Amino acid sequence: MDLKRQGDLAMKKSITVGLFTLASAVAHAAADTAPDVLARSVTDEVMTIVRTDKDVQTGRTDRLSQLVEIKVLPHFNFVHMTQLAVGRNWRQATPEQQKSLVDEFRTLLVRTYTTAFMQYKDQTVDYKPLRMAPTDTEVLVKSLIKQTGGQPVAIDYNMENLGSGWKVYDVKIEGISLVENYRNTFNSEVQRNGVDGLIKALSDKNKAISAQTAKR
Repeated sequence: MDLKRQGDLAMKKSITVGLFTLASAVAHAAADTAPDVLARSVTDEVMTIVRTDKDVQTGRTDRLSQLVEIKVLPHFNFVHMTQLAVGRNWRQATPEQQKSLVDEFRTLLVRTYTTAFMQYKDQTVDYKPLRMAPTDTEVLVKSLIKQTGGQPVAIDYNMENLGSGWKVYDVKIEGISLVENYRNTFNSEVQRNGVDGLIKALSDKNKAISAQTAKR
């Protein structure tokens, strides 16, 4: 399966995950706050804005992108996410290539989440009780995305505490890992065209999404 097709599949699966941004922490939250509490807090805050902001309601993706940038991105560990998605090929990349991979993968995920907010702003999120010991530095936050007229979708968030707060480094949709879903495609692309080929493929994908969004 080529990168475009796999990327489209991952994006489709990630539409619901767009609400997964809801598993991030608010910027000013203390590092010792329980990750599920942070997730719920962001859920309420972000969804309230999405449902009431006039610019968002009129379809302004730039306004929504700003919301994602401010409320979500500081609390994703994009380096770790990219390392997991690229897998063993990460060690082959130069520091410059690694930075480009992180930047392009970050852009791809951000645009996916922004699109998701536009389409699924009326969903509700329920979080399951968190099982966590006081000394845990990695946890699994479980939630259910409730959809009108559809079955709930199980979304699990792998989160880690880096000392400065909890960050998300993977998401599982109905048991399927987001980063693992990309890994096979990324590996195939590197085998065919090298690390630079993967960077170009991600860049082309992001440009295509940007052009498609601009036409709306």
